[in-house]
Amino acid sequence: MTSRTSSFFGWHVVAATFLLAMFGWGVGFYGPPIYLQMVVQRTGWPVALVSAAVTLHFLIGAVVVANLPRLYRHWGVPVTTLAGAVLLAIGVGGWSLASQPWHLFAAALLSGSGWVAMGAAAVNAIVAPWFVRRRPAALSMAYNGASVGGVVFSPLWVALIAWSGFSQAAIIVGISMIATVAALSVLVFSKSPEALGQSPDGAQSSQVDAVAASSPAPSLPRGLLWRDRRFITLSAGMAAGLFAQIGLLAHLFSIVVPIFGAEGAGVLMGGATVAAIAGRTGMGWFMPASADRRLIASASYGVQIIGSLTLLATGREHAAAIIAGVLLFGLGIGNATSLPPLIAQVEFDKADVSRVVPLIVALSQATYALAPALFGIVRTLSEPAVFIVAAAIQIFAVAAFLYGRNK
Repeated sequence: MTSRTSSFFGWHVVAATFLLAMFGWGVGFYGPPIYLQMVVQRTGWPVALVSAAVTLHFLIGAVVVANLPRLYRHWGVPVTTLAGAVLLAIGVGGWSLASQPWHLFAAALLSGSGWVAMGAAAVNAIVAPWFVRRRPAALSMAYNGASVGGVVFSPLWVALIAWSGFSQAAIIVGISMIATVAALSVLVFSKSPEALGQSPDGAQSSQVDAVAASSPAPSLPRGLLWRDRRFITLSAGMAAGLFAQIGLLAHLFSIVVPIFGAEGAGVLMGGATVAAIAGRTGMGWFMPASADRRLIASASYGVQIIGSLTLLATGREHAAAIIAGVLLFGLGIGNATSLPPLIAQVEFDKADVSRVVPLIVALSQATYALAPALFGIVRTLSEPAVFIVAAAIQIFAVAAFLYGRNK
């Protein structure tokens, strides 16, 4: 089978997955903090109660994403993805209408179950069949939809809610999301390289055979995967890195507001998102094919550690240093999601990658769901300690990645 690069359908898949990730993260990841505020304002319920629903949203998502390969086998990628969009839309509508606490937790079960079908593991599963050599670049472009989702949907939610109310905003976004994902599922996600007579990367079949011949390791039985050093350290590194990242980001805006004001702090957080896109894109396009991806991930976390320590050293006195610290931390935000699947690609047999990626994403999500609460406790004791804890946890992540390298 041959295919010219100019007609290679894989890049259409990347563009479609970028849009899917934009909706997935914009509604399912960046949305819950806004939903929390809206529910508290409307109902007067305690923040702790509504926060527990946000935690449930992410925890149930971790359970579902661990079973995503099974759902794909039974229902296929197009049906599973569209079902996720429908569940997410219904769940967000439930957040906007909840009149009893149990309504809220039922809505969280739906929204949490749905958004992971449009999240990190889903993006990898959709893009991976189309790319081998160019997978770092393809995934970096697709995952950038997640960052753009935060840039677009955070202010969009606020504007729509101010204009028409939470429930009406949920209906508008939900219908738009379902219609978009339905179109993508029919036109793009229903296609496969085999069905179109194409090879991964648009390459000649001889090139694909050469890649297949260099398979990194034999497939592991299911039980042995949980005792494999590479899997354990990859899971620990990703979970720890995202735990530190989500925990710090949950509080960073309110920490810098006294220095820059609300508007300036919003611009600064937007700058962190732009830095995340730049860091992920640069890594995807310029990382050599032969590079040790665990070392690359460790270096990315190292930049974030420097950013955390820079923020610690400023003591709220040097605005330029604070900006530098936030941007340094931002450079690694995207890589924390996109690099672990790329590590799995080169360390595990192709059959194992489809199991490994959902599992490491599920373990990470179950872990970072608790991060905002833990960092909140640390902040009540000492605000500077937030940066120390973030740096320490990321040092642990680096140690895990390095320990798992081939010996």
